[in-house]
Amino acid sequence: MTAIDDFFSIIPAGGVGSRLWPLSRADAPKFLHDLTGSGKTLLRATFDRLGPLAGPGRTMVVTGRSHRAAVEAQIPELDDASIVLEADPRDSTVAIALAAAILRRREPDVIVGSFAADHVIDDERSFRRAVGEAVAAARAGYIATIGITPTEPAIGFGYIRAGESAGVDGAPSAALVREFVEKPSAKVARKYVDGGDYLWNAGMFIARADVLLEELAREEPELAAQIEELAEVWDESAQRGPAVDRLWPQLKKIAIDYAVAEPAAARGRMVVVPGDFDWDDVGDFSAVAKLHNGAHRGRLAILGTEGTVIADSASGIVVSQSNRIVSVVGIQNVVVVDTPDALLVTTTDNAQRVKQVVDAVRRSGNTDAL
Repeated sequence: MTAIDDFFSIIPAGGVGSRLWPLSRADAPKFLHDLTGSGKTLLRATFDRLGPLAGPGRTMVVTGRSHRAAVEAQIPELDDASIVLEADPRDSTVAIALAAAILRRREPDVIVGSFAADHVIDDERSFRRAVGEAVAAARAGYIATIGITPTEPAIGFGYIRAGESAGVDGAPSAALVREFVEKPSAKVARKYVDGGDYLWNAGMFIARADVLLEELAREEPELAAQIEELAEVWDESAQRGPAVDRLWPQLKKIAIDYAVAEPAAARGRMVVVPGDFDWDDVGDFSAVAKLHNGAHRGRLAILGTEGTVIADSASGIVVSQSNRIVSVVGIQNVVVVDTPDALLVTTTDNAQRVKQVVDAVRRSGNTDAL
């Protein structure tokens, strides 16, 4: 396909993925792992997916300083200007808006698209179609998001309620966003799916950089001013360091959903493009098991090659990163994650509760395990 001339993709590569502990850790977060068995990490797969859309040299990765070497090893095509290093995590608004502000100074009319580093998308043709419509909506002055057509009443995702057509040339399926909804109960999620006008919120945002920053300045003027001040000197290496040291500790931690998307929707400046493709944010080990087992329930997925896994009448997933023999006998929907310094045993039904284990480990003071 032909790349979109005025489009630049942004990959925020942050977050630990605490529900994937002990595989995902602070020094090796989930985007640096191959969770699909494709031979690519989630980050590399995301970069490759965006390449045909943005074109060579038009993808920026925003990540923590401690992950720079790993990111560069995964994506050697990135030059210094295409990596933005965060002094410490400041949530999605800072990551996306800072990248947008830097890119706007380099290319005033640029359209930016933010796509998380740790999501899995199978139907790339449908994904590219949806992004193309979102870019058309962005050219018309909207902030666009891609909502995933739900396949089940999931309670682990936020939802987007779509309204009437936005009437944008080149974006026939773009609809005005009526509201963003937090993660619902199972009963409410079933109502959303049955109703047909709710989509999963996948956290993809596409907009002209100046429009995105204008909306941020309207809602969070102090944060917007600080980001602009950083962006002003970002390409001047002698000035960047002192500016980061002075301003970074003051930056407000806030998700872009609250700082930009929800207020823009309330003003009629937000549209959603339905994404009719398989998508997963791989939020826990139950999701990883589904990726490998698909519709074949009753199987045991095995990740890792260092250990030896022996299974009999078992299903679920085993992740082996040690030299131990792991045997699983007569257990259904099991999750076993064996690493050199930590062992997790649970079930796919309880996979979301792993975050509570991480919180308990943190309270114990054993931060080396995190």
